[in-house]
Amino acid sequence: MTDVTSTTLPADPQVAELADKVRRQARQATLKSLGSSLLTFALTLVAVVAMWQIVLWVSDLSPYVAKGPVDVWNFFFVEEDAAENRAEIASNLAITMRDATVGFVAGLLLALLGAIGFRLSKSFEHAAMPLALLLRSVPLIAFAPVIIMIFGREFMTVAVMGGIVVLFPALVNIAFGLKQASTQALEVVEVYGGSPMKQLTTVALPASLPAFFAAVRVSVPGAITGALLAEWLATGGGIGGVIYGYSTGAKFDELWASVVVVTGVSLVLYNVVAIVENTVLARMGMHPEKRV
Repeated sequence: MTDVTSTTLPADPQVAELADKVRRQARQATLKSLGSSLLTFALTLVAVVAMWQIVLWVSDLSPYVAKGPVDVWNFFFVEEDAAENRAEIASNLAITMRDATVGFVAGLLLALLGAIGFRLSKSFEHAAMPLALLLRSVPLIAFAPVIIMIFGREFMTVAVMGGIVVLFPALVNIAFGLKQASTQALEVVEVYGGSPMKQLTTVALPASLPAFFAAVRVSVPGAITGALLAEWLATGGGIGGVIYGYSTGAKFDELWASVVVVTGVSLVLYNVVAIVENTVLARMGMHPEKRV
């Protein structure tokens, strides 16, 4: 007697062909999105450098104060003390990026938890949204003395100030994305006995991925801005802490080099997030070109 459970049924050729076609299309979409993102990144860098040089030509500023792309390149790679210059700027940048990472993680995590809370409870949304609007409407520099008085001039102040800069735009984006979940899909989960949390994890969160990536893209430069502000007002470290000294000490080479490095890192990180976004959404068939 033949054991039915041990019999292997032949695969349907049409199903296998369809699966191969879907995989090929997914790979093609991923490669296309990746190539488009890299091209956009390259064009952005070229445009920024070109506009920088054009502004210097048009404004006719003194070369002693205003440094162009060639001056910054020489500062980093041509001058006799270029190695020391790179080491100094890199040391300050490392502190700023550490501070920005703290603010980015704190703000994005709070935004994600807040958006989930809004999704699960309208009462919580009505209670918390005015506070978020307050943090957004009042300039951070007005909050800074209170924050410094409460948390001191150390790690917590960096986390709070960076988190405030990141929080509101990320919260709005993620909350909007969670509300875009398909009503029909949510009802299917509910019909099968799924709880609101199950609806959130199986439908709402996956549907909010475009909005989440939009929040991350906005949060990256925001976190760096928050870190620079916290360093300038509170900790005194990193690029935000030394840039005022460069200005008052007429160290314009160091000043421009610091600004260029921070701007360049912001552009690179923003575009890295965009590349990851395009790749992930293309793999999921969510049309990354239709961003939130």
